[in-house]
Formats: sequence, C-alpha cells, structure tokens
Amino acid sequence: PIDVPHPPRQPAPRRPEDAYGRTKLAAEALLPEASRAGGMQYVILRSPLVYGPGVKANFLALMRVIEKGWPLPLARIRNRRSLIYVGNLADAIARCVEAPAAAGRTYCVSDGAPVSTPDLCRAIGVALGRPARLFAFPRALLELAPPFKKLTRSLEVDDSAIRDELGWRALFTFEEGIAKTAEWHLQLLGVRQRGSSW
Repeated sequence: PIDVPHPPRQPAPRRPEDAYGRTKLAAEALLPEASRAGGMQYVILRSPLVYGPGVKANFLALMRVIEKGWPLPLARIRNRRSLIYVGNLADAIARCVEAPAAAGRTYCVSDGAPVSTPDLCRAIGVALGRPARLFAFPRALLELAPPFKKLTRSLEVDDSAIRDELGWRALFTFEEGIAKTAEWHLQLLGVRQRGSSW
C-alpha cells in the first residue's frame, strides 16, 4: 500500500459573534494575498483569553472582586474555557518564527486543558491568598446580565496542531501563569495602597 501523508490539521471554521471577531477574521482572509504581494511569509495564531501581568478588562475585574472577598454567583457554572498565559503566547510566537513548517499555517494556542469559570476563580483565589467566595445562582438569570454572560459560556480551542507539527509545549502551567499574574496584581495593589497613605 502507498503511504499517503495526512494533510495538516486546520482549526475549525470561526463563527465570530461580534464586530471585533468579524474584523479579525476578515484580516486573516487578507493575509495570504498580502504576504505574496510583499514577498513575506505569515503564520496565524488564534488565542483564547490572554492573561498575565498587565492584564486588563474582565480578567482584572474578576481578580479585583476575588481579592476584595466579594461573593460571586458562579458556583453552578459548568463550562469549559481555554486560556493562555502571556509568556506561553510569546513562546508560541517565537516557535512559529523559528519553524519553517509554520509558514502559511493557522494554529490555535492555549495553556492546555480548559478550565471552568469556578475553577478559574478558585485558582485566582488561591494565588491571591483570598479563597473565592462562590454561591449558586441560576445560569439563565446570570446570562441576562452582560458582565456575567461571558463567564457562563464555553470557549475551548484545539491546540493539538501546533503541538504535533511544531513540537510546541507551554512553558508555564495554568497554575504558574495564574500565580505570576496574581503576584503582579498584589504588587500593584501594594504600590497603590502605599501611594494613598503618602
């Protein structure tokens, strides 16, 4: 029998739900022609939520709520969310730059196994030294509130292609990434508290 190599795996088609996602998808579609015209090579990396020192928006807000010890109505959420620590994303970018096989490919990247929102909250709490205070609340009612809607949904990516084809592995575990992010947050909080007392 003839050994026919399997074609490289491609990520599942994206179905963006907002203008931001549609703009990114449109930019991806323009890259092949732009790279040919410019005599360049390209690699597309699709990342889920990126966290780490300097994180902003919803992730920072979640850390602040947990650090303050405020209760969160998330105990019943059973979702699966992929995340990536900024150090892992930077390493994946470097790997793609170094690997000729990455040219023209599209890869998803993540820390590894997805986590649920309650598990994310608990991990942040442990890293901050302030256990997350979670209580049960109907998911359907939570989704009526925009700040909580994203926390109830699943967003899982398959990063097996970059791992199998380029041999890439996350440098930092999820727990290590959360710990480094929490350390930055606590240092920042300490600076602000000292500043307010001057």
